[in-house]
Amino acid sequence: MLVGLARTSTDDQKAGLEHQIETLKKLGCEKLFVEETSSVGQRPVLDQALEWVRDGDVLCVTTLSRLARSVPHLWQIIQHLEAKKVSLRILDMGVDTSTPHGRLMTTLIAGIVQWEREVMLERQAIGIRKARTEGKFRGRVPVARRQTNEIIRLKREGMNPADIAKALKIGISSVYRVLTDNPVMIGADPACEAAELRPT
Repeated sequence: MLVGLARTSTDDQKAGLEHQIETLKKLGCEKLFVEETSSVGQRPVLDQALEWVRDGDVLCVTTLSRLARSVPHLWQIIQHLEAKKVSLRILDMGVDTSTPHGRLMTTLIAGIVQWEREVMLERQAIGIRKARTEGKFRGRVPVARRQTNEIIRLKREGMNPADIAKALKIGISSVYRVLTDNPVMIGADPACEAAELRPT
C-alpha cells in the first residue's frame, strides 16, 4: 500500500499543504497522514505514520523537507522503515528505497551520518585535550560520587548501605566505595569502619 505523509509548519502554507495532498492522492496513496507542525518540534503524526505502516508498504513524501529535519533524523527514519520492511519514496528527489538507486542513496546517507559523527567526536576530543592542557577538564563525575554527601548523611543517620543504595537509586558497591573512602566523615575509626563496610 502507498501511504502518504504531508506536512506544513504554518497556516500561511495551506496552499502548499493542499498541493502535497493532491500530489500524493494522484500518486495513488490510499492512506494519508497530514500534520501541521514545525519539523524541529514534536512530530506525533509522523510517529503515527511510522507506527502504522506494515511490511510491503511504501511511505511517500513530496519533498525531503516534509519528512526529516536533518540527515541523522532521515537515517533514523530509514532504519525504522527498513526494520519493518517498508520502503520510502521521496518524489522530488526520485528516491525509492526499494530500487537499486534508492538503496545507493541510503548507503550515501549512512556514510554522511557516520562522517558527521566522526567529525563531532574529533572536535570533542580536540576540545577535551585543549581543556586538559589548560587545566579545565575534570571528566564526568560518577553519579555516586556526586551524591557523596547524601550517602554519608544517611549513613550517619543509621541507614545501612543496601537501603542507601535503594533510596538513591545507585549500586550498593558504589555506596560501599564512598563510605570506605570517607570513614572519618562518617565519624568512625578508619580501619574499623573500612573493615565493617567491606561487603562479604
